[in-house]
Amino acid sequence: MTALRVAVVGATGRLGSLACEWIDAAEDLELVARIEVDDALEDRLRGSNAAVAVDATRAPLGLEHGLRMLACGVRPVIGTSGVDAAQTAELDHAAREVHLGGIVVPNFSLGVWLLQQAAELAARHMPRCEVIEMHHERKLDAPSGTAVDTAERLAAIIGVEASDVPIHSVRIPGAHSNQEVVFGSAGEWLRLRHETYGMQCFAPGLLAAVRFAANASGVARGVGAAFAG
Repeated sequence: MTALRVAVVGATGRLGSLACEWIDAAEDLELVARIEVDDALEDRLRGSNAAVAVDATRAPLGLEHGLRMLACGVRPVIGTSGVDAAQTAELDHAAREVHLGGIVVPNFSLGVWLLQQAAELAARHMPRCEVIEMHHERKLDAPSGTAVDTAERLAAIIGVEASDVPIHSVRIPGAHSNQEVVFGSAGEWLRLRHETYGMQCFAPGLLAAVRFAANASGVARGVGAAFAG
């Protein structure tokens, strides 16, 4: 079986360096390029003959990089924070025009996806809810892409705008990447919480997203599409 050729953009960052390790260790994947933000992206992608590229850079570069990947005939896996539902739709339109596909993943964690599924169920019965997201003090964007994605999902269930679901962002030393959704009703609260203790939790989702993108039609959103696929 021919290995799937994969490039990583942002290859020396926290997620990017680990993505390179995980891809390199997978028997069905071949890491063909480690690309940095300041590199000539199109030249590096075309020179590597990559079929899929993982963007692990920083907000707000995800949309731009995804469009440039598609222009090169490369299927994007956008793991960079800050790509919202509207930008995902823009990428989807661009991908379908060139008969390609990809995926935008606000969070590669299986646990976060499961939390969101539980939160969507809870929102059908307890529509008053708020999102609390906690990250280390070095995280540049607030709220996080994961929190925005969660709010968008909850808003769709409740029937309001995403901005109507409050998000509280905490940036403090010692935190890694945690999210809580609090639901309130008369006389009770429901709290759904996800905690991460290391980057390894993102490996299964990232690899699943890469494999999903290789055969996707259009650009999907959320790691659930990769796990389901």
